[in-house]
Amino acid sequence: MDLLQKLEILADAAKYDASCASSGTAKRDSTRGGLGSTEGMGICHAYAPDGRCISLLKILLTNACAFDCAYCVNRASSNVRRARFTVAEIVQLTLDFYRRNAIEGLFLSSGITRSPDWTMEQLVRVARTLREQHGFHGYIHLKTIPDASPELVEQAGRYADRLSINIELPQPESLQALAPEKNFPEIRRAMGRLRSRIEGAQDEARTARRARAPRFAPAGQSTQMIVGADASDDAAILTTATDLYAGYRLKRVYYSAYSPIPDASRALPPVAPPLIREHRLYQADWLLRFYGFTREEVIAGGEGGMLDLALDPKTAWALKHRGAFPVDLNSAPHEHLLRVPGLGTKTVEKLIATRRHARIRLEDLARLRVSLPRVTPFIVTADHRPHLLDSGNLRERLIPGTAFASAAKPMQMSLF
Repeated sequence: MDLLQKLEILADAAKYDASCASSGTAKRDSTRGGLGSTEGMGICHAYAPDGRCISLLKILLTNACAFDCAYCVNRASSNVRRARFTVAEIVQLTLDFYRRNAIEGLFLSSGITRSPDWTMEQLVRVARTLREQHGFHGYIHLKTIPDASPELVEQAGRYADRLSINIELPQPESLQALAPEKNFPEIRRAMGRLRSRIEGAQDEARTARRARAPRFAPAGQSTQMIVGADASDDAAILTTATDLYAGYRLKRVYYSAYSPIPDASRALPPVAPPLIREHRLYQADWLLRFYGFTREEVIAGGEGGMLDLALDPKTAWALKHRGAFPVDLNSAPHEHLLRVPGLGTKTVEKLIATRRHARIRLEDLARLRVSLPRVTPFIVTADHRPHLLDSGNLRERLIPGTAFASAAKPMQMSLF
């Protein structure tokens, strides 16, 4: 199998791994030698056919795996083409893609072959070779393996900007049923060890004076949860996510949509349009982290523990709490502005800065590229008072009909 065939197989196999750009990592560039950077607009993204945003170069070391997780396309019993890169091949691909200005970093994961330690060692060798032999300063994200030895994870943190350990599923019972070879408590312990090591490195960096403290995963750790492979509702998923953020100081929890295919031999439940559900969970996640919403408030916008698929979580909450509106953009405090549908964190900061000098008008919102049909039912400005807030068909007016109808059609390819 030639290199192009391997790339076709292993880049496609990596699309189910959610990843991120290099936000939050240490600033490095190649102005004094070396190759690549973690700054500016250099991080390139590509959109997979199912709409997922992926970072290039995003590949697996191998899609062969000794585990037989029911939700994974690369499980041992899956009838897919297998391939494996050598360390030298991944290094060369990364450098070649960078020199062609196609990428600014590497996202590398792998199926588990031979043993967790052997696989982890290969991942570390890739990162070490790029850093030490080729002076690569670009962003590197490595997926680590919970069962790998702490020594190998320590080495990984020296060369990678971000490390991640997949929590896999929201609840331990689900993991036991669908991936019995994996151990939920061990995954949690590994995440805890990683948190301690990252915080230790941060403390060393703050106290180091003469000698520069050794780096260790400066962009922190993240994790990934598969959505739709078990019967967990959105309330359970967001509860787990909230616990992970608090317990392990994660930078991100990534939600990966999975659409089970009916199979009499596997008890996997049917779910709502998977990509829409994934999108709503990401929106809810942002409300929890940046907008001051509680998990209970976010879930209250939907029904039966599930988010509203037709509307974003903030709009769904606002429709069920109309007494909190309208919000006067010229006098409301920051936390109230953040709850207005259609207003993001940056827009709110700009509005607060603007109103110190002049009264906010609708034309100011238009200049900030705010969607007026979405926001006007919930706000008061110098030249506007809402008249639709008590309307019985306000919900129907706010549902993006054509966008929602088209978004509900795509389905994830069969994993079986």
